[in-house]
Amino acid sequence: MRNKPDAVMLFAAGFGTRMGELTANQPKPLIKVAGKALLDHALDQVSGAGLTKAVVNLHYKGDQIATHLQGNPNIAQSWERKQILETGGGLRAALPILGAGPVFTLNTDAVWTGANPLMTLRNQWDSSRMDALLLLAPPSQIKGFRGTGDFILAPDGRISRANGAPGLAYLGAQILLPKGIETIADQSFSLNILWDQMIANGRAYGVLHTGGWCDVGRPQGIEEAEDMLEAANAV
Repeated sequence: MRNKPDAVMLFAAGFGTRMGELTANQPKPLIKVAGKALLDHALDQVSGAGLTKAVVNLHYKGDQIATHLQGNPNIAQSWERKQILETGGGLRAALPILGAGPVFTLNTDAVWTGANPLMTLRNQWDSSRMDALLLLAPPSQIKGFRGTGDFILAPDGRISRANGAPGLAYLGAQILLPKGIETIADQSFSLNILWDQMIANGRAYGVLHTGGWCDVGRPQGIEEAEDMLEAANAV
């Protein structure tokens, strides 16, 4: 089993219902921001981190994503044909492809600026202390995030739930050692189950992203993300 992650799970199976008519005829990962599909923005981060093994999970209009990925031998497909398995079930289904040990996971509905998020995570990963390392940022630093924050970051790097208090936003990128995932009875479940176990065991950590991030889960996120990218490119 590897101690350092070398494979990434890209979550791309959702219905994208918050995007309204924009996802009536296409999956959300293929919506374009600044002339490039959201999925390709995510894949830029993957290639920028030097990762050569990636798995994309597919469900809603997955054939379009599969066609989009034709010709890229480094990206495997994990089909969720009967139902969406959520983040936990989707990761578990893809583990035979990803291999044993810690893996990156990356959401495909956001756009980034600044330091590569996967490299930031890799540089801080310590398998002797960590079962999870989540990328975080203050809500005031990012765009499209709704809420007061997901996690509190302690001085030693451990995280706890914010539970409604002001905290840091989770940016949809992490390194996770999915131990215990095989014991969860439900077929479809969230990775929050594993996070809570790891928080209780003192093995869930966080690291701050120093650049920009924009959630593109709603139509207005497209313009916000394009403005953020334009501002970053103008510097």
